[in-house]
Amino acid sequence: MISVFIIDDHKMVIEGIGLMLEQEDDFQMVGSALTGELGMQMLNDLPVDVLLLDINLPGLNGIEVCKIIRASNTKLKIIALSMLKDSSLIKMMLKNGADGYVLKNSGRDEMVTAIQTVMEGKKYLDQEVNDIIISSITGGATSEKNSPFPSLSRREKEVLSLILDELITKEIAEKLFISVGTVETHRRNMLAKVGARNTAGLVRIAIEYGLVD
Repeated sequence: MISVFIIDDHKMVIEGIGLMLEQEDDFQMVGSALTGELGMQMLNDLPVDVLLLDINLPGLNGIEVCKIIRASNTKLKIIALSMLKDSSLIKMMLKNGADGYVLKNSGRDEMVTAIQTVMEGKKYLDQEVNDIIISSITGGATSEKNSPFPSLSRREKEVLSLILDELITKEIAEKLFISVGTVETHRRNMLAKVGARNTAGLVRIAIEYGLVD
């Protein structure tokens, strides 16, 4: 029996994957957490074979969580679970200890294959992710000039620019005519993309690599 744990900040994703796993005789979902911090605490007390880890998490992002877990646990298999398709982000997860990378729009068969593959000691990338990596190697993908990080969207750059201007979240929301929650979502996405733990780290990286035009 393969025991699976999920860290994802969306309950619907956790419930959906849980239902998929229930249909497989060889898998058992032993727990879940909505944040990386809580997930790491729970993993200390549970026998887990495979961790399905979201990248875009509140607080510590998935890249940092993966790095921390891998430093103390080399046996746990970690599969990144995300909607983010940037090649640099995929490579960062793999570099920090992930055994696989699966997109959230993948079906049950894909998820089952991914879990079985990493349990055999192999790496697993779903077909779309594999194509993205190949494209980046052959020069088909673009990225920020002189930057090892995924490119930011136009809106993310607008939010980042205002952060650099020292505006607080509420002021940014009013300036861009968007909700405070949307600002926070953009902030979390940028933290995940650059692997920063907090806004101070994001600002440092933004200045160092010129992420804002």
